[in-house]
Amino acid sequence: MSAPPSSTLVSIPVTEVEMTTPAPQPASQGPVIRNISDTALWAAVFRGWESQRPDALFQDPYAERLAGERGAIIARELKFGTRHTWSWIARTYVVDHMILEHLDAGAEMVVNLAAGLDTRPYRMALPASLCWIEIDLPSILDYKQERLADERPACSLERLPLDLFDRSARREMFAQLGRRANRALILSEGLMVYFSREQAAALAEDLAGPSSFKTWILDLVSPALLRVMQKRMGAHLDAAGAPLQFGPEEGPDFFLPYGWKPARTQSLLHMAARVKRLPLWMRPFALFPDRFPPQGKRPWGGACLLVRE
Repeated sequence: MSAPPSSTLVSIPVTEVEMTTPAPQPASQGPVIRNISDTALWAAVFRGWESQRPDALFQDPYAERLAGERGAIIARELKFGTRHTWSWIARTYVVDHMILEHLDAGAEMVVNLAAGLDTRPYRMALPASLCWIEIDLPSILDYKQERLADERPACSLERLPLDLFDRSARREMFAQLGRRANRALILSEGLMVYFSREQAAALAEDLAGPSSFKTWILDLVSPALLRVMQKRMGAHLDAAGAPLQFGPEEGPDFFLPYGWKPARTQSLLHMAARVKRLPLWMRPFALFPDRFPPQGKRPWGGACLLVRE
C-alpha cells in the first residue's frame, strides 16, 4: 500500500484584518481568552484528557501538544467548561461517527469550517482517496501546521485560510470547492454558536449553493442552554470579540427555509449518559426526551445532521 499524501498548505489572498489576528502564544498575563482562536486550544485540552483514559472513546495523540500551556490555563480558569467536559467529549464522539457513516455513503470530500485544531485527518482511519479541506483564520492554521509539521494525515489534506464572516470570499471558495467533488460533507463543529441568526441564515444559503454540498454536520444549542452559557462564560468570550449568539428556538428546523432538512439529531447529554461520561449529579436530566425541546425552553445541546432538500 502506498503512503498517504502529506498535508498541503494552500495560500489564498486574505485581508489585512485576518493577517493581524494573533496566533496562539505561550500563556501570559491578560485576558483568559484573547480571541476566537483560543477556543481551539481549550477544546484540544478536553480531547487530550479523554485520550489519557484507559477506556477512551477516541485517541488524539496530538491534542496535548496543540493545546499547550495556554490551553491548560484556559481550561483551569473557565471552570464551567471543565465541569462539563462530558459535553465536549460526547460532541467529538458523535461527530466522529457521523463522519464515518457518511464517508461510507460515498462522500469524497469533507469541508471543515472553522477547523481550529481538529486532528481527525491524522487520528481517524480515513480512506487515502478522501480530500479533507480545513478552513479557518490564517493564524490558527499556521500554528497547527507548525505543530504537526512532522506528522502525516491519513488522507489528502489542504488548509485554506479564510475569514468565514467574509461572505463574498466564502462564496467564491465554496463555489471552487463544489466543482472539485460530486459529493461533499460539510462540518462546522463549534462554529454556529458564534453567529447571529442573520449570519447563520446567510451561511446556510451559501452552503446550499454548490450542488455537490450534500450533507452538513453541525452542533446546536437551545435558547435555554445559550442563556446558561452566556451567564457562566459569556463575559470572557465577549471580551475576546467572540460573543455567544446563536440558539434558535426552532432548533434544527431553523435551516429548512435555506434548503437544509434535519435528518438526525443527537443530544450530547443523552450520548454522554450512554457512554458513561455524564456526572452522577446530571444523570437525572437524561430522563428528559432526547429530542430538541419545544421552543427551546429546556437546556439542550446536540449534534445535527442536515441534508439538502
